[in-house]
Amino acid sequence: MKHRRRFKQTISLEERLAAEAKRLRDEAKSLPPGAARDDLIRRARQAETGSHMSEWLRSPGLMPPI
Repeated sequence: MKHRRRFKQTISLEERLAAEAKRLRDEAKSLPPGAARDDLIRRARQAETGSHMSEWLRSPGLMPPI
């Protein structure tokens, strides 16, 4: 039976996604306009959206479904 390698994250998911989005945007700035740059910008937007959604889901004001 295989054992999964587990480790505790020291940085929150929101912070990791925000850092990834910043890294992708910085990398996109160095590329000329085109498909590769558009892909990096799209991935950065997805990371930012994921960060915001995770933050929203963890908010104390969120009510559980009935």
